[in-house]
Amino acid sequence: MNNKKYTYPSVLTIAGFDGSGGAGIQADMKTISALGCYATSALTALPVQNTTGVKSIFSIPEQVVGDQIETILEDIFPNAVKIGMIHTSKLVSTVVNVLKKYPSLPIVFDPVMVATSGDKLIEDKTIQSIIEQLFPLASVITPNLDEAEILADMKIENVEQMKIAGKKIMELGCQSVLLKGGHLKTEKLTSLYFLPNGTIESFEFQKFQTNNTHGSGCTLSSAIASYLAQEKDLLEAVSLAQNYIHQAIENGKDVAIGKGNGPVNHFFNPQKLIKNELDR
Repeated sequence: MNNKKYTYPSVLTIAGFDGSGGAGIQADMKTISALGCYATSALTALPVQNTTGVKSIFSIPEQVVGDQIETILEDIFPNAVKIGMIHTSKLVSTVVNVLKKYPSLPIVFDPVMVATSGDKLIEDKTIQSIIEQLFPLASVITPNLDEAEILADMKIENVEQMKIAGKKIMELGCQSVLLKGGHLKTEKLTSLYFLPNGTIESFEFQKFQTNNTHGSGCTLSSAIASYLAQEKDLLEAVSLAQNYIHQAIENGKDVAIGKGNGPVNHFFNPQKLIKNELDR
């Protein structure tokens, strides 16, 4: 051990499975790796899915999930954590009970409730557990408009309604919220970032004519975690991650993978693993 000089910024992803490789824990690990960080993982669920949709979901026992997280934390302690699919109340409690021991650990939570295909991925009774337990723990949450409509209990059809919904979600106990506007029927994609100090940052991007956006939410949230692991502040991490997912969609928009919603191109510009010198 004494002759080792470097380590890598590491990101732990706690998320569900996607055998088609475009979303979930697979998308997270691709993203973390492409951005120069070391990826570790804990599996929360086994959805049976491909690019056309989710066929069924098999649960992982809560103790197994908790043991996975504890085992990684005691050996490869992460610089940031990304949380994705947490689909039962018991699982929420399991994850929170482990992570709340580390209050300074940056956590990005993507409240996965609805898949790109429109399939609902979460039990209704779990939503309140997520709000009460996970929202206060997360440095930033990243709902899409479908998820934001559930959380804010309102329809969202324009940017002004996004602002109202984002403020409502912040009032649920969030530290910060990135509200993704990709589902709006507008020429440009607008996302709003609600900061802890009450300000709102707006991000606008060109929209692409493509259905290759499978796993884009997973990719964005794990990109934010990767930049936080590199010691970027929240606003810079959110900004850099949005640029990353925009380019990943652009570089994958014309690729044929699967018969449904295809994946983004996680490796359009892969980075070498970042070397951090070990403290002596």
